[in-house]
Amino acid sequence: MTCPRVLVAGTSSGCGKTTAVCALLLLLKRRHLSVSSLKCGPDYLDPMFHRAILQTPSANLDPFFCDKNLLRYLLSENAGRDLTLLEGVMGYYDGTGESGTDNSTYTVAQKTGTPVVLLINARGAAASVLAVLEGFVRFQPDSAICGVIFNQISPSVYEACKKGIQKRFSRKVLPLGYLPRLPEDCLLSSRHLGLVTPQEVPDLTARLEKLADLCENTLDISGLLALAKTAGPLSFHPPLLPLLPPTRLAAAKDRAFCFFYEETLRLFRKMGAQIEFFSPLADEPVPEQADGLLLPGGYPELYADRLAQNRRAKESVRHALTDGMPTLAECGGFQYLGAALDGREMCGILPHHSHNTGRLVRFGYVTLTSHTDGLLGKAGLILPAHEFHYYDSTQNGASFTAVTPGKRTWDCIVHTDTLYAGYPHLYLWASLPAAQSFYQKCLSYRQRKELS
Repeated sequence: MTCPRVLVAGTSSGCGKTTAVCALLLLLKRRHLSVSSLKCGPDYLDPMFHRAILQTPSANLDPFFCDKNLLRYLLSENAGRDLTLLEGVMGYYDGTGESGTDNSTYTVAQKTGTPVVLLINARGAAASVLAVLEGFVRFQPDSAICGVIFNQISPSVYEACKKGIQKRFSRKVLPLGYLPRLPEDCLLSSRHLGLVTPQEVPDLTARLEKLADLCENTLDISGLLALAKTAGPLSFHPPLLPLLPPTRLAAAKDRAFCFFYEETLRLFRKMGAQIEFFSPLADEPVPEQADGLLLPGGYPELYADRLAQNRRAKESVRHALTDGMPTLAECGGFQYLGAALDGREMCGILPHHSHNTGRLVRFGYVTLTSHTDGLLGKAGLILPAHEFHYYDSTQNGASFTAVTPGKRTWDCIVHTDTLYAGYPHLYLWASLPAAQSFYQKCLSYRQRKELS
């Protein structure tokens, strides 16, 4: 299929990728173009900002979870008619493995055949940014870097750099503009896990509109669109999905529980599920007709007092799990099922207490191997996952062993016939049998309810 697309990569974390992508998306939207966006890697927050701008679902493309065919399929599923804009993660080449580039943004570009625009933070530099650009272009002979955008640069320095790029690279690397030094009321706030959520940014719409106004004449949208059209067609084989009887899934969704992979929700819908959202933060109970429960990660620690006080929500979750409702609880959802979070009483389904360690506890990709039969499959089940959290708990479960790419190991997760609960986040497109196993357990639960 034809899919005009561009990947905006950065030289490092913190160089301004999300700000640049937000500006580009809004400028494209102002031109009434059909645009979509995706995020490389396992990040939940950046797609929230994409969705806030486009008012359409965003998605993640992660080569640790997806092979080449699946990456291309998911890209096509989320493609815009006029342009699909991919946002990189970390530095362009930063990944895993002996080379350090496995599972990186570079990997996504290679496997999807997407031209890359490199974002370089030029604050405090001039001609040196050309050396940075040349280093990134030459680091891999198939770098796919076809354009460059500078961040925090003055108009005069940009013009000089533009001439240098044209002289040094001819038409192989196109200068596509710059982001000026932005005032405080255009910047997106951050916390230890990265950006805050869009709902937490004061006057988000006004900030983004001002950002776009400032970049209207500094970013080359026409050049970006022309570059996107040079991307080759996407070829892939759609994955075979089971079409199962309908079921109803309840999913916690609010400021405390907001770390969803949209693709996972779409996967369940493709299999036949209807998903109904509820808010523990608003003291809403689990919907009565639910056959399964999703408790995602998020920031429950920021709302621990309210979650502790919301007895109706906690009681409904306790009742659902005690009744045997199949449940997926990841990270913050796992904390919510415990006895306490920072000393505040949670659901008490599991005995652990969760607390802030003041440091990053476990971060990055893991491969999980199950020791027991359970909700997602038999003993020996292998699942790719990832962790990123400053909190830890007194009992993290021992149903799986987690192994990092660097071969560090630990036991984790509570896995029973009706429950998956632990810190690792899952991307269920990576393990369709596990997704189907959960779904089938939800159907069995519904059948038991109907017979009782």
